[in-house]
Amino acid sequence: MEFGWSESEAAFRAEVRAFIAANLPAGWRTLVPGEEPYSDITLEFCRKLAARGWFAPHWPVEFGGAGDASPWRFAILSEELWSNGEPRGSQYMNVNWIGPAIITAGNEEQKRRFLPQIASGEMLWCQGFSEPEAGSDLAALKTSARRDGDDYIINGEKVWTSYAAGAHYCFLLARTGEAQSGGGAISIFLVPMNAPGVSVKVIPTMLAIHQIHHLVFDHVRVSEADRLGAENAGWGVIRDALADERVGTPRHMRATVVLDAVVAEAGRRGRLSAADNASIVEARAACLAARLMAYRFRQLRGAGQLEGEPYVARGAIVRAERAVAEVAANLGGADSLIAGSLHDGEFRTSLIAGLGGGAYEMQLNLIARLWLRLPKTA
Repeated sequence: MEFGWSESEAAFRAEVRAFIAANLPAGWRTLVPGEEPYSDITLEFCRKLAARGWFAPHWPVEFGGAGDASPWRFAILSEELWSNGEPRGSQYMNVNWIGPAIITAGNEEQKRRFLPQIASGEMLWCQGFSEPEAGSDLAALKTSARRDGDDYIINGEKVWTSYAAGAHYCFLLARTGEAQSGGGAISIFLVPMNAPGVSVKVIPTMLAIHQIHHLVFDHVRVSEADRLGAENAGWGVIRDALADERVGTPRHMRATVVLDAVVAEAGRRGRLSAADNASIVEARAACLAARLMAYRFRQLRGAGQLEGEPYVARGAIVRAERAVAEVAANLGGADSLIAGSLHDGEFRTSLIAGLGGGAYEMQLNLIARLWLRLPKTA
């Protein structure tokens, strides 16, 4: 594939870089994306992006976007933001896939209620997917939503949920039919986090830079108006949204920035040797391969021709992050153990990359299913 940026796209990238430089505190670039998910700085930064029409430029104008149908300006914007510590905090996923899922499956009232607030950077979300016994096997979820007149009563648990402590709403998957497993009988609910019966507890992990949570839904009553799409028809919506979740975050860009930084630092300290060249070149090639796979995903997504590209691209992104983390650890030596260092941050974020958005091993399983022409799953 021969790929190049147009003059207008290159000019837009330069404009975004200048905006970031003028609106972020010094040192923000060294943060791990998600380290400050909803600080005052991230909230104000999102408002400034929205004021320029840059928060959701690919959304239709009537929903608060800029109506830019091309996927490339949004790709450029995301790349530059991830290269600088992702100053949108938790809101990157709001514009990547939560908002688009509402645009695709929501009714007019839901679109009016949620989309402008998301596009203005004022509404925070978390996703209620994984459960204690249904992590990688999302189709085995057991959280239930039982009909009670025009309402639903939700009971169940979600684990490993990012950003829940500061979220206003949860994009929740629950079982609404008789099926006990598989993609059938699953519905999506847009649940306010302040609803009676919703409780949130932090789950301590070694990834202190990225908090995850345990959510409990104890007889939580929501209305039919809070269901996204038709009852028992959530699986198709979520399969589409997961494609954007897997590839919509350009982690390869931050990995490239970290690789350049740790190699430069090692050179200044006289720590580089010929023996390091092969691993550095392999890591750089992995980052480039992940970037090109992400571009292929965007191009085919726009043409409606996706098949296994989300899984392949996600796998490439994880491999790139892990390759850079290994180089950073080797070049940093004992400094890699210093909390807050680029070396330490890349090690932790490489672990997150292999779990969030679908475990790396599950992506390999999904690729194998396609290759062997087995029945499709999420």
